[in-house]
Amino acid sequence: LDADHLHISCRVNGELRQDSNTSNMIFSCAEIVSYLSQYMTLKPGDMIYSGTPDGVILGMPDDRKKWLTHGDTIEVTIEGIGTLKNIIA
Repeated sequence: LDADHLHISCRVNGELRQDSNTSNMIFSCAEIVSYLSQYMTLKPGDMIYSGTPDGVILGMPDDRKKWLTHGDTIEVTIEGIGTLKNIIA
């Protein structure tokens, strides 16, 4: 699995909000893991929330910003890994 060249997408309530590739991230996955491991011990199963490539809300014009709210379902899919689904409680 080449973590630096994987399709990544995010859907909110079924609506595609982000659609990009990990190659577009500012820091590579290896750089993020290397940096964090200098300050903490990483173990199998640990999750690193690194942010996402293209499509974040702060880059949107005000009239297109849709903030997450109670009850929203967020699904992030990464090629070769799977989908993580969360509901805002």
